This record gives sequence, structure tokens and C-alpha cells, in this order.
Amino acid sequence: MTDSSTEEVLFEIVGKSGIITLNRPAGLNALTLNMVRLMKPVLADWAVNDAVENIIIEGAGEKGFCAGGDIRALHDWGKAGAPEATDFYREEYQLNRSIKTYPKPYIALIDGITMGGGVGVSVHGSHRVATERTMFAMPETGIGLLPDVGGTYFLPRLPGETGAWLVLTGARLRGADSFAVGVATHYTASHNINALKADLAAGGDVDAILATHHQQPEGATLPEQQGDIDRLFKADSVAEIIAALKADGSDWAHRQAAAIATKSPTSVAVALRQMREGIKADFDECMRIEMRAVTRIMAQPDFYEGVRATILEKATSSEQVNAPNWTPQQDIDAIFAPLGKVGGDAELRFDDEGMNQ
Repeated sequence: MTDSSTEEVLFEIVGKSGIITLNRPAGLNALTLNMVRLMKPVLADWAVNDAVENIIIEGAGEKGFCAGGDIRALHDWGKAGAPEATDFYREEYQLNRSIKTYPKPYIALIDGITMGGGVGVSVHGSHRVATERTMFAMPETGIGLLPDVGGTYFLPRLPGETGAWLVLTGARLRGADSFAVGVATHYTASHNINALKADLAAGGDVDAILATHHQQPEGATLPEQQGDIDRLFKADSVAEIIAALKADGSDWAHRQAAAIATKSPTSVAVALRQMREGIKADFDECMRIEMRAVTRIMAQPDFYEGVRATILEKATSSEQVNAPNWTPQQDIDAIFAPLGKVGGDAELRFDDEGMNQ
């Protein structure tokens, strides 16, 4: 008998539901390359299995749905020049696209920390259920990366300049605000999750089932801040946004400027450009933009410096570690240039385009 405690992702059909459980609770269910490779064929099988009416994805434990990708592995692969450093992103993005185009209801129970890679396996699904334990963020600019996993597409389509604010500051949204801006399609109490799953497993109209369990959340604060976000984050350059924040004079604006100042200058410039280009592009093109950018970013020093300061040294020292020593890149256009085939890099393609990469 297989010990499920050692498996990184679990698959089970319960009634009419195909259930995916991200099973690394000690690591807040951070996504590994193995997990990505396991999920895609199962989703493909369930898509044509008439016994499965809907998909549910959840995270093991009470703290995290999925806190992102396996950053330490990516750091080590990149340092070693291993192909997995970009293979992970390529395969992850293909999984994100499979979820975006999935033919059956795909319900993500984002009951806990939902960041980075966890956003990619949830927000593109047809339904996302938040709870009071939800903590949503795209914090990649703080470690010298970029807001990927389809962030180029969905973030600029949030209300106003919410996407730009989230990626430049790394701000976190609790469950009520996640629902208010449309990250979540529904909201329920965490103690109600099992009852919701049972009703979904019984089969029937997913929208009706979710509507029955939906509760109007209290405590959303973002709607009151929306006017400031739209006014102060509307510029097309980070320098203009920082200048607007400093000129505003409010405590909130100064906190946002201070937060941006801690991020990788290259990453925030890339992230803002993603917001401006993504609103004009379809989903597939947005994913290709991200593959281009992450390939170049992984070849630059900021990611490794950001991981050193915020993850590696922080984990091994009780003392305050040095802040990241960023190396700003001046040629942002080069980061977004199409990929060639030099060194094995190539544009991102998808299975239904006749290529399996």
C-alpha cells in the first residue's frame, strides 16, 4: 500500500468530483516540477472521463493552499545552469493554460496562503472559493522574479490599477478583499469546506451548489482604497508612480512607496510593463511574454540575490540579514524580446498547436 504522506500531490475520484490535493503541508504546498508533471496527465484523463463532472483542487493542512513554486529548487537549478531552471516554468505555464481552457468546472478551494504558483493553479479555473484564511499575493518582485503564472493576463483585468498595485508592492489580500476584486468568485467559511465538497461530489449544477454555500464576506477594505490605487498607480513608469506616491503625502501612499523601494528595480519595471502589455494580449500571448521574461530573468543576478537575502540566509540565521543588493538592468526591452533557439530556448507552445514541449 502506498504511503500517501510521501506523495507530493494526491488524486482521488469522490462521487462526481475529481479531487487534487497538493500534499506538501510542511512547505505550504509549494509547487514542484514533479507536481506539475503529475497533474497535467490526470487532468487530461479526467477531462474525458464521463464519471467526473467537476474538478476540485485544494491544499493539505490548514495554512496554505499553495504558497508558490519551489524557489529553493529553482535557485539551485539556475545556479548550476541546469535545464530544469526554465523547464519548470515552461511546464508550469502549459499546466496553467490547460486549467484556463479546461472543459469542465474547475473549483479551487483557496483556503489559506495562495501566492505565485498557487495562483497559477487556481485563478485560471472557472471557480475560486476564498475563506477567512485566504491570503492572496503576487510577491515575486521582492525576490527578483516577475509576476508570472498568467499574471500578465489576469492581473491587469482586475478592477482599475489593482494589478499594478499588487505586483509593485507585493500587497496581500485577505479573503474578503480577494472576493471584492474578483480573484475569488465565491466566499465561504473554512469550516464549511467539507460540506461544500460533499455537495459537489453529489453532482449537479456547480453554479447552483456554490451559490448555496456562498456567504457575503465582511471586512473588505480594498474598495475604500480603490480610488487612491487607480489615481496613484496609473502611470506607465515606476518612477512616475513613486513620484506620485511621494507627492500625495498620505501615510498610505508613503507606505506603498517604501514597499516598492525594497523590490528589485528590474523586477518592478518588468512587472509594470506586463500590466500594460497584458491588457492588450490574449492569454496565450501573455504566457509567451512570461516565458520570454522569465528566461532572461533567470540568467540575471537579482533572483539569486533576492533568494539569498529573503529565503536562504533568513532560514539559517536568527540575526537580521543584509538587504538584497540589486543589480538594475537598463535594457528592459531585451527581457521581452522573442526567444530564439540558442541554448535550447524557444517560444512557449501548447499541445493543441501540434507541439509537445
